[in-house]
Amino acid sequence: MARQFFVGGNFKMNGTTKSIQDIISNLNDAKLDSETEVVIAPPALYLLLAREKLRKGIELAAQNVFDKPNGAFTGEISAEQLRDSGVTWTLTGHSERRVIMAEGDDFIARKTKAALDGGLGVILCVGETLEQREGNKTIEIVTNQLKAVAEQTKDWSRVVVAYEPVWAIGTGKVASTEQAQEVHAEIRKWLSSTISKEASDSTRIIYGGSVNEKNCRDLAQQPDIDGFLVGGASLKPAFVDIINAKA
Repeated sequence: MARQFFVGGNFKMNGTTKSIQDIISNLNDAKLDSETEVVIAPPALYLLLAREKLRKGIELAAQNVFDKPNGAFTGEISAEQLRDSGVTWTLTGHSERRVIMAEGDDFIARKTKAALDGGLGVILCVGETLEQREGNKTIEIVTNQLKAVAEQTKDWSRVVVAYEPVWAIGTGKVASTEQAQEVHAEIRKWLSSTISKEASDSTRIIYGGSVNEKNCRDLAQQPDIDGFLVGGASLKPAFVDIINAKA
């Protein structure tokens, strides 16, 4: 089954009204590979601005979502509110939230289910620390993170799995092409044995971790790498080159 290439841009806590408008203007004017699905995730404050300015064909993701539909949860945003604002995707499980905000696998799984139930697509981030990789625990850690979500939902049709080795995020280090492909293949194998062969064949597994315009083409050629979740490079004009990695 042919899986549509997927490139997400996670702006993290970066940007101003002007800089985000400039990024969007560059994307709107660029010649982007029509076969690639493109989603950007600006800070929540700028989601409505981005929705207003983005051209058709580029979608929006929130960087976070809560696991309840409404209520007394100061500072949180629900899946229903995001949908109401024209946002169609959300991230869950990013390592910065796992580590800095101490979000555990179960909470991330509940947020993922709430997002799916609320009609959003989910970019589900998984990955290991350097210590875990050096202890040969990469596959165990990643599959445990996935297993928590599988206990909450069996519908993976609107889930994109983003493998992001924590030691490669924002460090300039990148997993070798072989390392990335190996983990992606193991994730696909896990999907087949735990969810279904159909889910394994159709679920897109994307790579994140210091992806840039120099390394994206080699990574994109791997059979189980279906795109990228891009951090810092998504704030730069070179993001267009990453989107066009398969072109």
